This record gives sequence, structure tokens and C-alpha cells, in this order.
Amino acid sequence: MKTLIRGGTVVNATGRTPADVLVDGETIAAVLAPGSTLLGFDVAAHVDRVVDATGKYVVPGGVDAHTHMELPFGGTNASDTFETGTRAAAWGGTTTIVDFAVQRAGERVQDGLAAWHEKAAGNCAVDYSFHQIIGGVDADSLAAMDSLVEEGITSFKLFMAYPGVFYSDDAQILRAMQKAADLGLLTMMHAENGPAIDVLVSQLLAQGKTDPYYHGVARAWQMEEEATHRAIMLAHLTGSPLYVVHVSAKQAVEQLAAARDRGQNVFGETCPQYLYLSLEEHLGAPGFDGAKYVCSTPLRSRAEGHQDHMWQGLRTNDLQMVSTDHCPFCMKGQKELGLGDFSKIPNGIGSVEHRMDLMYQGVVTGEITLERWVEVTSTTPARMFGMYGRKGVIAPGADADVVVYDPAGHTSIGLGKTHHMNMDHSAWEGFEIDGHVDLVLSRGRVLVDDDGYHGTPGHGRFVKRDLTQYLV
Repeated sequence: MKTLIRGGTVVNATGRTPADVLVDGETIAAVLAPGSTLLGFDVAAHVDRVVDATGKYVVPGGVDAHTHMELPFGGTNASDTFETGTRAAAWGGTTTIVDFAVQRAGERVQDGLAAWHEKAAGNCAVDYSFHQIIGGVDADSLAAMDSLVEEGITSFKLFMAYPGVFYSDDAQILRAMQKAADLGLLTMMHAENGPAIDVLVSQLLAQGKTDPYYHGVARAWQMEEEATHRAIMLAHLTGSPLYVVHVSAKQAVEQLAAARDRGQNVFGETCPQYLYLSLEEHLGAPGFDGAKYVCSTPLRSRAEGHQDHMWQGLRTNDLQMVSTDHCPFCMKGQKELGLGDFSKIPNGIGSVEHRMDLMYQGVVTGEITLERWVEVTSTTPARMFGMYGRKGVIAPGADADVVVYDPAGHTSIGLGKTHHMNMDHSAWEGFEIDGHVDLVLSRGRVLVDDDGYHGTPGHGRFVKRDLTQYLV
């Protein structure tokens, strides 16, 4: 099919301009001056569908570079499958996700990747790719990293947290980073001092401090800053580019900024929860309600200014992008596993549906520009993870992943409103957004419009990613 989106303002990371967008099949064929002809023909008369985007923004589909569909964690599994999670992503204007294939100590990396391909294949409504979690760094897993590039997997994740689950010690991290530097892979790091956190958890529980609030106390900002610094130093020693996931502490941002100022290739990601939610108000909610907001790294104190610093980091490019770390769990039967012991609450918040809206609200309130909204939610993730040109831009030849966004629209978030994730609660209940996703195209196919949802499992394809130079 040929589709003409006319009358809108095309917004890329580099600027905005009134333009019409011609989609031919799965790709963008042309970006035209408003009302212009193509080879002398009236374009609107030669297409199958015309979309009126007058007064609206035409932006590249969102790229969420950090999701965990069906992740086994804390004695249960993330409640969104690839089918339900990517459907929710589509509703919110995200047209590509990058999930995490899992390898644990004693397992083969190849088997972990194959298992995630099996989970996702034929089930995704939007395009998808994978990072590789290396949860057991040994000779076999290091050798297996050689094959990742051929598989289109150009990034892998290590954990300085969760001893006994995913944890890597400094020696293992050093060896993995050396291998990454040789191969050109990007090292992603969960930067928290896991062994020290475990001591604090034991001490708090022994004192009878069992509520969800103490999850944030145990995972103090010092644990994040220290681990971030240590990861930066190991990356500097090995020459490996470093990407620190879900940054929540302002002190960790300062470590990243200092390293970047020295010329080191280090990057940071934050998430909507660290921009809007807080230790006091949300983790400290009455009763067990704070369990809805248990995630790691944890929500930080608003009184200490962490949220404002995250916004500042996005403005100054000390933080390069916003992902969700989408790892949803229901309260009933899942989060309730931690009743009486905060350390047993499965860690995760569901946000894949709401990221684009939540970040657009930052445009409305003056935290970021319209172009920066596109940059941190689409363009930079595509560049960082080897998909740019296909994803992350409205330009001829790119995949026709297009969102028409209405700044005069309104979106109310919450159960019974806009909520399609497989969860029995919403961490974003009651949030009001001054904007609305009106149309979502994925490779030229309409997934969402005024008539509702039109996507199907299996439309989404696996995206083999290229190596990049990581000079974002």
C-alpha cells in the first residue's frame, strides 16, 4: 500500500519542518514539501490512503532499547509476553523493542539466545532485537561472544548486582570487557554494588524493617555511584565502550559526565520512573502499595533532587536516552511474594506503553525540546544499537515506522483508560498527558488509528543489528 501523511510537521532529532510523508510498502519513499507533486503527479491522487496530520507532529516510531518480556525473576516471570508487551508498545507509539536474552552461570550463551528467539518469533506486533545477558562469565561464554555479531547481537549486559543470580565480579567484568573491546561489542552494565547491598538488606530485615520503602534504603545511591565509577574505570582500562543502564542517582550521572568530559566512550540511560516517581511518595506508599514501585536501581529521594538532575542530564547529553526497563509483575501472586520481606518483591515496573507520552509531557513542561524528545526516545537508541537509517528517523529509505502525534490531544493513563500491558495495576495511575498518539505505522502497516488496534502477532520481525562506533 501507498500512504500519504500530509499537513503535519515532521520532527527529527535535527529539527522540524512542515512536510508530507509518502510511504510505499514498508519504507518511507519521500519527504515532500507540503502539497508538492512528484514527477508532475498529484501524490494524493495516486495513493491508497491519505492521512490528514494537520496541526500534528509526524515522528519516527519509538525505539525502547531496554525491555524484559517473560523474564524469569524472583521466583516468577515478567507478566508481559512478547505478544502482550509488544501490543502495548504499539498502542503507545513504540515500534521497536530490544529485549534481553538470558544466559546464567553454567548455561550456554547460544542456548539462551535460542530460547529468546523461540519466545519472540511469531508473537511480536512490532519489530524486535536482543541484547545478550552474560550471567556466567567463563571461558565458554567468552568464546561464544565471537558468534554474537554474526547473529546481529552487538551488545551484551553484565550485572554488578544480584549475587548468586546474574552477578559478575571485577575479574569477570575485566575479561568480558577485554573481549568486547576486541570484537567491537558494547558492554551494558547494571551498576550497583550487589554484595554490599546484600549486607544492608540482611541488616534491615533483622531490624524488622520489611516494608517496600526499605528496598530503596538498602540500594542507597552510594551503591550506584561506586559501581558506576568502578565500571567506568574497568572500561577505561580495557578500551571497551560502556553503556550504564537505568541510571537513577544524580551522583552516578556525575560519574558518567566526568568520564565523558575526559573523552571516554561511556553512555547512560535513564527511565521514566526516575524522572517522575520518588522514594518518599511511591516506594513509601501506605501499606504494601509501595511494592508496585519496587525496581532496581530504585526510585530516589525527591528531596535530594535526583529527578531534577535526570532531566538536566537529558538536556546536557550527560544522559543519552530514555528506555523503560519494562519488567512488569502483577501485585496479586507476584509482588505479593514479598509481603513481610521487601527483598522478595520481584523487581520491575511496567512502562513500555507510556514512555513516548511521558517523555512528551517533558516537552510540554519545558524540560526538553521537541527534537530532544525524538532524539532520546527513538534516534539515539537506533544509533547506539546499530539500527539507525532503518529506525529512528523520518527519511527516504527508512522503515516506515511512523507516529502521528497530536499535541492538542489528551491521554489519561491508568487501568480502564490507556493500559494494555498484562498487569493488574498501573504505576502511572492518574497521570495526565497533554498529547495523544493518533496513528502508528510499523513498516507501513497501520497498528493503531482512530478505529483502534489493528496489529497482529507475527508482524514484528527480528532486526539484526550492526556494530557502531559508539560516538553518540
